[in-house]
Amino acid sequence: MLIPWLNFISLQVSAFLFAYYAIISVMPVTRAEKHGEKAWRDCYKFRKIMSVFIAIMVINMILWLWFPVPELAWLLSSNPLIGILVGVTIVIPCTVIMWKALKDGGTEHMKPSQDTKMHSGIYNHIRHPGIWGEMPLYISVGFFVNSIFLVVWAMIFAILFTVINIHYEEKDLVKRFGDAYRKYQQRTGALIPKFRRRRKQPPS
Repeated sequence: MLIPWLNFISLQVSAFLFAYYAIISVMPVTRAEKHGEKAWRDCYKFRKIMSVFIAIMVINMILWLWFPVPELAWLLSSNPLIGILVGVTIVIPCTVIMWKALKDGGTEHMKPSQDTKMHSGIYNHIRHPGIWGEMPLYISVGFFVNSIFLVVWAMIFAILFTVINIHYEEKDLVKRFGDAYRKYQQRTGALIPKFRRRRKQPPS
C-alpha cells in the first residue's frame, strides 16, 4: 500500500511547486527591482521548471487509476464512460480558449520580455483567458480517471491558484504598464467579460 501514498504525496508536492514557480514567473518587474535584468531570464527559466511539475502532477493524477489511496478511492460513477464524456465536454472549449490565448499572447506566455506590449484579441474581453483555458483541464483529468477526490482536489487547487496568481500577476502588470493597465482593469473583467451599456445618444 506504499505506492498509492507515494503517488499522493508526489501529487501534492508537484502541485505546490507548479503553483510556486508559476506565481514567481509572472513577477518579472517586481523581481527586477531586487535582481536586475536577470529577473526576466529567470522568469523564463521558472516557466520551464513549472512545465516539468505540471507534467508530474498530471502523471500522478493518471496513476490514480491504478494506485488510488484506498481511503479516497471514491468513484464518480459505476460507468467510467460518464466521466470520460464530462471530461471531453470540458476539454474541447478549454482547448479553444487556450489556443486563442496563446495565439494572442505570443511568446510572452513562456518568455516574458520588456519589449512586449499589452495584448489584444481575446484579451480585449478578458484579462486572464489562460486561466479558463488551463485550470479546468486539470479538473477534466479527475473526470477521466472517474475519481470524486481528484475532481474536488483539482477544483480547490484551481480556485486557490487562480486567486493567488491573478493577485501577484496584476500587481506586476500595473508596475509594468502603469495607468494603461489600470484603465484596462476598469474596462475588462479578470475572468468574466464586462458588458457595458451603450450611452444613449441625445436627440437631434
